[in-house]
Amino acid sequence: MSRSNRERTEQTKQALLDAARRLFVEKGYGDTATPDIVAAAGVTRGALYHHFEDKKALFRAVVEREAAAVAEAIEARTSGDLTPRQALLEGGSAYFDALAEEGRTKLLLLEAPAVLGLRDAGVIDEENAEATLRRGLEAHLPGGGPVLQPIARLLSAAFDRAAIAIAAGEERSEYEQAIAALVDGLSDHLAR
Repeated sequence: MSRSNRERTEQTKQALLDAARRLFVEKGYGDTATPDIVAAAGVTRGALYHHFEDKKALFRAVVEREAAAVAEAIEARTSGDLTPRQALLEGGSAYFDALAEEGRTKLLLLEAPAVLGLRDAGVIDEENAEATLRRGLEAHLPGGGPVLQPIARLLSAAFDRAAIAIAAGEERSEYEQAIAALVDGLSDHLAR
């Protein structure tokens, strides 16, 4: 395949992902039809099925791309010269910033579990934002041992619930303070 064909193929795929994201945010997965997606992307229905098995596969690709963007935002903010505690708190702030992007909370935290199922949506989170959290906890709680993975999952769920509450208009600073209290409480508990 020539370079220009590869570029066109990638442009088509990106146009589908971008159009699908817009429509999934605007209408929700259930009310978004594939003809609407291909029309918004300016491509043929055949192009959609060339790149994605079905609408659900396209939705999964949108969710994976969004989850990767969240993880990248967290990594970018925590790659500096920070203590493990600072990195966890800065990572949390980066998570809330990343989830504040229009439609992202809806896609990742509401639609993904409903459409893909809790297990598959959880795996995507586990490979992205939760993975950054787990690494941060490992640095902050080196003696965490076998409870570190469950702690990461529970804290990840707390971040998700906080992001939903913030998206609904609750005060972000209160949730950031609560996350700091949880992180500090974990440190105190595991230090005993």
